[in-house]
Amino acid sequence: MGAKKTSNDESIFSHSRITKFSVVIYALIFVVIILFNSDRNISSSSSSSNSTDSSTNQNQTSKSSDETNETLSSNSAKGNNGVNSHSSNMEPNTQGEVDYEENEDLMIPLPQMTKPQRIAWFRSQLPKLQMLKSRNDSSFHARVSNFFTQNCSTLFYAIWLSPAKFFGQREFMTMDTLLKVHPQGCLLILSSSMDSVLGYRILKPLIDRGLKVLAIAPDLPVLVLNTPAESWLEELKSGNKDPGTVPLFNNLSNLIRLAVLYKYGGVYLDIDLIFLKDLSSLSNAIGAQNMDPVTKKWLRLNNAVMVFDKKHPILLDFIEEFAQTFDGNRWGHNGPYMVSRVVGRVGNTPGYDITILPPKAFYPVDWNKIPEYYKKPEDENGSIWVENKVRELMYGVGTYTLHLWNKRTRKLDIEDGSVMARLFTDHCVVCYGVTRN
Repeated sequence: MGAKKTSNDESIFSHSRITKFSVVIYALIFVVIILFNSDRNISSSSSSSNSTDSSTNQNQTSKSSDETNETLSSNSAKGNNGVNSHSSNMEPNTQGEVDYEENEDLMIPLPQMTKPQRIAWFRSQLPKLQMLKSRNDSSFHARVSNFFTQNCSTLFYAIWLSPAKFFGQREFMTMDTLLKVHPQGCLLILSSSMDSVLGYRILKPLIDRGLKVLAIAPDLPVLVLNTPAESWLEELKSGNKDPGTVPLFNNLSNLIRLAVLYKYGGVYLDIDLIFLKDLSSLSNAIGAQNMDPVTKKWLRLNNAVMVFDKKHPILLDFIEEFAQTFDGNRWGHNGPYMVSRVVGRVGNTPGYDITILPPKAFYPVDWNKIPEYYKKPEDENGSIWVENKVRELMYGVGTYTLHLWNKRTRKLDIEDGSVMARLFTDHCVVCYGVTRN
């Protein structure tokens, strides 16, 4: 009995030791598992953090790249494709920098306003309209004169009264083709918004290639000084003149182009053109938009391209007509219809020597037909049509520009292989991509 009891006790003790040992083993295994999982979590967390940092850095890099490349593409019309910009190397303009953008909304009255309401509204906007104010110094004339001391073969003027952020690849295309065809020409852009860091950044690809282009904020009171429009501007600034329902910046553009040509002479151009041939052989010329197919007499002129000597008498007549017959409620009344009225009256008056060019000179394609020139050919017949149109425009005698009629085509893509794509590719310097495959 005693021996048996001792054996049972030893068995119980041995079993107890095994149980304690097992508990220790299990505990150690449990600790190892916890430590292993903890290490994995830390590693995973670190990896996730690194991945997040990497993603953040990539996003920042991408954002920086996008900001660099968006200078023209983000300025383009809605639906236009992006461009590969060199803006990362662009430096701000340090001479005559304005950094000012006129708010277009300040010049667009509500359509339901009556005439008295519109005049009262415009009077309230006047303090904000910097464009109507003079800087009361000689900086504008000095900058223009200094720019034109660069042995310019031809003086060109464009106007941009919208914010610089809207100056896109279509507008750049006009400058690009202009300076391709006239490499020794000087292009002056009259614009407060483009006379800025952003404006200089947009123009720098052309400047870096040795081309002469500069944006200067227009001094309207200085431009119209000693012209019939001087009193018109004073009346407008007094707040007693009805600006009309047509956005005022459209009519100010009509006036500025006349005044700058009268003061300095040269070529005025709208910012929606493709230049095909050198204009330097033209003198005191304006183009017809429509002609009578039977009599071959012009029916209406257009002021999108004008070539005139400094102080040419017709320019003073244009300015006088603008001031005396101004009507801000009728689209085109102070622009194309105005120059048509004046030239129609002047006729062949001695001392004027005006050349009226046919539509094919500046407006070879009507506004209602231009969309077809943006489309790629769909078949062999389409390819033949494109080829014929390209040859007609590029090599046809007397065709200098192609007007793009931006109001109708601004939202259209320039498709690869289209007439527009072909013309632009053959007449560009920087050649930013504006086509859609």
